[in-house]
Amino acid sequence: MNLEVLRHSCSHIMAQAVKELWPETKIAIGPSISDGFYYDFDKKEPFTPDDLEKIENSMKKIIAADLPLIKEEIDKSTAVKLFKKLKEDYKLELINNLEGNTITIYKTGDKFVDLCKGPHVESTGKIKAFKLLSIAGAYWHGIETNPMLQRIYGTAFNTEKELKHHLKLLEEAKKRDHRKLGPQLGFFNFYEDVGAGLVLYHPKGAMLRKIIEDYEKEEHLKRGYEMVITPNIMRGQLWQKSGHYDYYKENMYTFDVDSQEFAIKPMNCPGHIIIYQSKICSYRDLPIRYFELGTVYRHEKSGVLHGLLRVRGFTQDDAHIFCTPEQVKEEIKGVVDFVFAAMKDFGFEDVGIEISTRPDKFIGTLEDWDKATTALEDSLQEKELSYKINEGDGAFYGPKIDIKLKDALGREWQCATIQCDFALPERFNLNYVASDGKERRPIMLHRVILGSLERFMGALIEHYAGALPVWLSPTQVKILPIKDTHLAYAKELLVQLQQSSLRAVVDSRQESLGKKIREAELEKIPYVVVIGDKEIQQKSFSIRSKALGDLGSMSAQKFIEHVAEDVKEKNRQ
Repeated sequence: MNLEVLRHSCSHIMAQAVKELWPETKIAIGPSISDGFYYDFDKKEPFTPDDLEKIENSMKKIIAADLPLIKEEIDKSTAVKLFKKLKEDYKLELINNLEGNTITIYKTGDKFVDLCKGPHVESTGKIKAFKLLSIAGAYWHGIETNPMLQRIYGTAFNTEKELKHHLKLLEEAKKRDHRKLGPQLGFFNFYEDVGAGLVLYHPKGAMLRKIIEDYEKEEHLKRGYEMVITPNIMRGQLWQKSGHYDYYKENMYTFDVDSQEFAIKPMNCPGHIIIYQSKICSYRDLPIRYFELGTVYRHEKSGVLHGLLRVRGFTQDDAHIFCTPEQVKEEIKGVVDFVFAAMKDFGFEDVGIEISTRPDKFIGTLEDWDKATTALEDSLQEKELSYKINEGDGAFYGPKIDIKLKDALGREWQCATIQCDFALPERFNLNYVASDGKERRPIMLHRVILGSLERFMGALIEHYAGALPVWLSPTQVKILPIKDTHLAYAKELLVQLQQSSLRAVVDSRQESLGKKIREAELEKIPYVVVIGDKEIQQKSFSIRSKALGDLGSMSAQKFIEHVAEDVKEKNRQ
C-alpha cells in the first residue's frame, strides 16, 4: 500500500483518538511526511509521554472497529456551518482560504469528520503497523506571532517487520545524534549567553574544521579555482541590486552606519560578482572560478534551529564560476565529478540527485530559466546519472541541482548544490569580450561541494557515530604512560609523532591504566599507545587500534608509517 496514503490516514485516526480522549481539543493539520506523519493540536494542557500511550490504545480500538473513511464533497457554506458547529477554528480558517466552492471532507464512521482532500485508505482496519514517537511545539502556519500548537509525530508501515526495522534505526540515530556527541567529544557547543543558532567550536572541533578546510583548499586549487575573500558586511544597495532585498530580506540582519544601511552577508555571490567586474575579461580568460570559505549569517526562526544542521551563522565552501554558454555543461559536469570525489574521500558512497525548478517568485526571463534548466538536465543525462525533479524549489535567481549524501543509516543529508544563473549577470551587467570583439553576457554557476561546513560536520559525526576515521580525527593517537616514571619517554614519543605531522597527546594524569584506556575509548581515539618498563627497554610500543583491536608491539618508526598510510589512503576505520 502507498505509504503516503497510509500515513496520512493514520494521522486522521490519531486526531480522532485525541478528540475522543479530550473533546475540547481543537485540531489543525495532519499531513504525511517523509518518514511518518504528524498532527497539530490546540489543547490547554500539554501532552505527556503517558498520553501517547493512551492515544495509541484509542487508535488501536478505532483500527479494530474497521470503520470506513468516506469522502464527501460539500459546498463552502455547508462546510463553514459544519465546522462552526464543531468549534474547529483552525479548519474554518483553512476553508475560508480555499479557492472555489467545493470542499472535500472525510468521515470516519459516524464519529469523526475532518477537512481533507485525501486520498485515504478505505477503512481504518487497513492500518497494520504504527507507532507514536514524540511531542513538539509548532506555531500555526509556522509564524511565531500565531498560536503555539502541540505537534504529535508518528510513523506507520505496511508490516510490523518494517516498523520494527524503522524503530531500530531511530534508536541508532539517537545514539549518533551530533547534538549529544558533539559536546560529549569536546567538538562544539551552544551557549545561551552567546545566542541561539551560534556555535562555539572547542579545540577538537576547531581542529576538525581545519582538517576539512585544508582539504577543501587543496582540492579546489587542484581544479583551477582561485581563492578570494569578501567582507562579512556590505552596503544595502548591493543587496537591492542583487535582488536579495526583494526575495530574502526577512532572513537578513541589517543595520545603519553613518546614515547608510548595511547588511551582514547571507550569501557570498555579490562579493564575487564585484571581483569579476574589477577587470575586463576576455573569452580567453573564461571560465573563471572564484572560491571562498565564506561565513554568512541568516535570521532563521528559533523553532527551526537544530544543532549544527540549522544555525544562524555558518561557513559555506562557496564558489562562483563565470563561463561562456559553450562551457556551461562541461563546468557543471566538472562540479558533479568534484562532488562525487569528495563524498568518496569522506566515506559517503551513496547519493541522491534532484533538479529543483522555477519557484513562484523569481527573477529573470522564462526563456533564460528554460535554458538554465535544460543545461542542468543535459549535464546529468550526459553523465548517465539518474535524478528526480523537485518542482518549484529552485532559488529565486535560477534552477539547481541538489546532491544529497546518504549516511550509514540510509538518511539523506543536503550537501552539494549547483545553480545555473542567467539573472544576476544581467542585473550586474556582467560582460566578457567574445572572439568577435563584441561584449557577451557570461553565465554564472553558484555551487557548493560540502555545503555548510556546520551541517556537513553534523553529518560526519552521525555517519561515523563520532568515531571519525584516522585522517579526520582531531586526536589520532593518545599515549598512556603507566606510571610517572614512564612520562618522560612518553613525551619523547609525542615529539616524534608530532614531527611526523600526526596529532597526538599524552595522558599524564595519575590514574589507573584501565581508566585511561576506557576514557580514550569513550573519546573514540583511533590509536592508543601504552608505555611501561617493557616498552622503554625494547624501544617498541603496545598499540591498540579502535577499529582493529590489539596490534601488538611496534617500533616508533613502524607505527608512524602505519598511521601515515591510514591518513594517506583515507581509510574508513
